[in-house]
Amino acid sequence: MAGAAFFDLDKTLIEGSSALHFGRAAYKAGMVSRRQLAGDAWANLKFRLNGSTDTGTDELRERILDSIAGQRVVDLARLGPDVLAGILPLLYREVLEEAYAHQDAGRRAFIVTAASQELAEVLAHVLVLDGGVGMRSEVRDGVYTGRPAGPFTYREGKAEAIRELAARDGIDLSESYAYSDSESDLPMMRTVGHPVAVNPDRALERVAREEGWRIMRFDKLGRRLKWAAAVGSVALVGGGGGYYAARARRPRRRRLPGR
Repeated sequence: MAGAAFFDLDKTLIEGSSALHFGRAAYKAGMVSRRQLAGDAWANLKFRLNGSTDTGTDELRERILDSIAGQRVVDLARLGPDVLAGILPLLYREVLEEAYAHQDAGRRAFIVTAASQELAEVLAHVLVLDGGVGMRSEVRDGVYTGRPAGPFTYREGKAEAIRELAARDGIDLSESYAYSDSESDLPMMRTVGHPVAVNPDRALERVAREEGWRIMRFDKLGRRLKWAAAVGSVALVGGGGGYYAARARRPRRRRLPGR
């Protein structure tokens, strides 16, 4: 069996948060209000600053699922072009080149994220990676039900999803690699034989140094300041959501041409 390479998305493969750009696209499409976006941006910021607990993680999962319940799959999928337009310029070339080097060495490369399975798959396709692993939501008759269809791919949920993928596709996790910036991804990183810390937060850097993991560091102070400014602007003006389609309402009907 061959190994694989697993890449966290936010602040690892891309600069900042993909949720910011999903929120902007949802607002632009009339699916959420400015007030809703601002409130959820603040909730997400507190979640990031305070870290996660089992209770906090469960609450976040339920809020995400509740937010898309009753939404048509096609309506969220149509946000894809605007979301990608925001995400693609923020790619870390250094990390993408790592992914391509793994592919050239015979290892498949996957995005693993707490974002939706749909976004993970679309982004993997655009970047010519081998697949995406995200949070799966149950769909019936083309509409999200608000119930999960797999593990919440955050903390231990990411490790669980990777183990499921490895068992299904015959991947040797002892020969695999995992890349992340955050202490929250330690379960995923400890699932593989070769963890790599990418611009790590303090907690992850401490663990990486203690355990002799490779550390990639290329983030610049200007990038970090830019991200901090972006978070501040989101909280103030509702420019982005804290997570996908937060408390989304049904999109407004558009008048057809000629009517």
